[in-house]
Amino acid sequence: MFLLTTTVWLIACIFGALPLYRIDHISFTDAFFETMSGLTTTGSTVLAGLDEMPKSALLWRSMLQWLGGIGFIVLSVAILPFLNVGGMRLFQTESSDWSDKNTPKTKNVASNMLKVYLLLSILCAGAYHLTGMDWFEAINHSMTTISTGGYSTSDESMAHFSNASHWVGSVFMLLGGLPFLLLVQSIRHKDPRYIWKDAQVRGFVSLILVVGGMMSIWLWMHGTFSLLDALRISIFNIISIVTTTGYGLTDFSHWGNFTTVLFIFLMLVGACSGSTSGGIKIFRFQLASGLFSRQLKQLVHPNGIYPHRYNGRLVSEQHIRSLVAFIFAFFFTLILLASGLALLGLDPITALSGAMTALANVGPGLGRVIGPDHNFDLLPDSAKWLLSLGMLLGRLEVLTVLVLFLPAYWRYR
Repeated sequence: MFLLTTTVWLIACIFGALPLYRIDHISFTDAFFETMSGLTTTGSTVLAGLDEMPKSALLWRSMLQWLGGIGFIVLSVAILPFLNVGGMRLFQTESSDWSDKNTPKTKNVASNMLKVYLLLSILCAGAYHLTGMDWFEAINHSMTTISTGGYSTSDESMAHFSNASHWVGSVFMLLGGLPFLLLVQSIRHKDPRYIWKDAQVRGFVSLILVVGGMMSIWLWMHGTFSLLDALRISIFNIISIVTTTGYGLTDFSHWGNFTTVLFIFLMLVGACSGSTSGGIKIFRFQLASGLFSRQLKQLVHPNGIYPHRYNGRLVSEQHIRSLVAFIFAFFFTLILLASGLALLGLDPITALSGAMTALANVGPGLGRVIGPDHNFDLLPDSAKWLLSLGMLLGRLEVLTVLVLFLPAYWRYR
């Protein structure tokens, strides 16, 4: 299953790159990078002049992200729990059981998630159109919003469009960052409050509200924006980064060192498991904080027994080992990736933020080369291939790919 999952993603990227490769002045390296970024819903781009680019190419980029989004939702709900990657078995349901008995249920769950995904895409396109986008722009941006991908039809990204479209984008990026299985269940139970029962949803929304409020006040007090503009820009940028959509609105790296450090942290967090977003995911931070709290109590009362529960389920030692292994693998891979980019001649900010944005599937990096106001076109081809590998590792939750490098895996094939 590890080999199949990785191989399918690579083959899809190779074939997906062919239509872009046929466009003048786009090398196969750039076409592959753009396709990998699309299918992994990263949103990093090497293309400029999007406003004059053929509409067929723009639509293809958006479709890559839309297909990559629904593909990862199915992967995270039906396959990753089965592979027990990074504590994902906590979310194992009957839809993760591929036995003959449960195959119809698995197909039914996937079908229902696709229907919700399609419905949200249609609603998003309609809402964007009402804010002033033409239908082509609205359809493209609806696909890249729900998939939390971040591709745009303009070099200015979302800054090209009206303020109202930023609020629409914020709402639908937020929906794209929620667990789609819970969205399906909320619709089935006809109770929107059903989704609020999930701990990661509460943590995700709380993070956005708290950080969004702090950032709005920060920008307003520094006299950069009016209070309403500060709220709009802060909420949009924070949701865009936390959900790993990566839409560009303003270059937040110009807001000061405090905001830069904050956005670096938000890059890694990610949204909910079972959504289209990348990153480490909210639930892993919640599990880690719970383990930290339990360890402190254990130091005070060595003989005490403190069972750790998450969403009402007991967190076993196997879950803990899987969580620790994932976090170690993620940051170890991040260090290797950043070091590799630095060896290729990239400056420290570009190398580190490039590695982070690739592994977390965010999109924009930091600095004067790959910051929110720039793209990845100026990077050497070798760096683009390395970042493509990083995007694949991040999308498939790192361990799914790394296990293929173990001789023991092949010994028993």
